[in-house]
Amino acid sequence: MRILVTGVTGQVGSAVAARFAEFATVISADRSRLDLSRPEQLADQLESLAPDVIVNPAAYTAVDRAESEQDLAYRVNATSPGVMARWAAARGVPFIHFSTDYVFNGSGERPWREDDAVGPLNVYGASKLGGEQAVQSAGGPHLIIRTSWVYSANGANFLRTMARLMREREELTIVADQYGAPTTAAYIAESLTHILRNNSTNLPAALAASGGRLHLAAGGVTTWHGFAEQIRRGLGQRHVRVVTQQIRPIPSSQFKSAATRPLNSRLDLSRLVSAFGIQPKPWNELLAAELDQLAND
Repeated sequence: MRILVTGVTGQVGSAVAARFAEFATVISADRSRLDLSRPEQLADQLESLAPDVIVNPAAYTAVDRAESEQDLAYRVNATSPGVMARWAAARGVPFIHFSTDYVFNGSGERPWREDDAVGPLNVYGASKLGGEQAVQSAGGPHLIIRTSWVYSANGANFLRTMARLMREREELTIVADQYGAPTTAAYIAESLTHILRNNSTNLPAALAASGGRLHLAAGGVTTWHGFAEQIRRGLGQRHVRVVTQQIRPIPSSQFKSAATRPLNSRLDLSRLVSAFGIQPKPWNELLAAELDQLAND
């Protein structure tokens, strides 16, 4: 199986490519090989790469900057996935596309199901929803995977930022009214590997049976403030020096940003269990593994 993975310099792309190498031929596509900001080039590039499966975690993810770079966000997150999905559909190539909880409006407290009404609050979420719609309308075998609060021990993310700030500042202020499940890139890669390996003989049928949409995140729920507190405790348990004495909870209204964030990023994971037999791992258990790696680096 020749699997094309986009965005291999990003958190999810790099984790996925590394896991897939255990059982498949991986076509690693960074921006120099497949530039999603240039959708007009993608069909010819895909033709030359000739993948059996396409996995697309590449995205424009600068949530605040997207408010002032709408054209670029839509090119990368909506137009280019549509081009790739149409190429794949014409050849019967399964197309697995990553999306986000930001396609929802963040209201209420109930976890969002795959078939719930969407209503993004910002340009990033709207562009990702555009990508979902383009992939669906292409008509080929596909799976749209929505995930949330992605991080890892590497790259630029909340865990790395907190680890740095906790070495520098005695007090931090962190938003405490946004709820979700911090999800590691490694767990996403592990889960997607399970899906592909267990359904390799008829992947299109398995994707169709899932309804073409899947929520994939860690189990449980916390806030950004709760996540930060767990990071601080975990670093201390691993004898990593921190100077932060207090993490003060604040409402989102006190955190000024260009883009509005959803308050409720909980994702219902029932389909993950019923369609693919994957039991969600608790978010704090996944964090422990990343902290081990961070402490040993």
